[in-house]
Amino acid sequence: MSTSEMLVKVLGDLQKIGEIEASAIATRDGLLMSADMHAKGDPETFVAMSATMLGAAETATSELGKDVPNRVIVETDDGKLICMGAGPKALVVVMTAPGAGLGLVLVEMTKSAEKIAKLI
Repeated sequence: MSTSEMLVKVLGDLQKIGEIEASAIATRDGLLMSADMHAKGDPETFVAMSATMLGAAETATSELGKDVPNRVIVETDDGKLICMGAGPKALVVVMTAPGAGLGLVLVEMTKSAEKIAKLI
């Protein structure tokens, strides 16, 4: 199985928990590696802006002498956008449904991020 196919499988497993409307894996600089968007928009823009958001949070926390953030969460009335590092070279991003249970999503995203970090 190729790396690309394994990344698709990681996203497929993540989608199985339900409540995830879109998910993607990208490089730290925002280049798309894999996405499962269910026709919810442009995956390249989704990952590029998410990488920018995580990078900005990392810069802000380092300016204050703090560790890099584990994740960035943006909450709207329509759901939650969660961006999490997946090792030094990648990140994983999801958009949840409005009523999604944050705890389960974060646990499963962490597992996915660990798998991605080993693949890349």
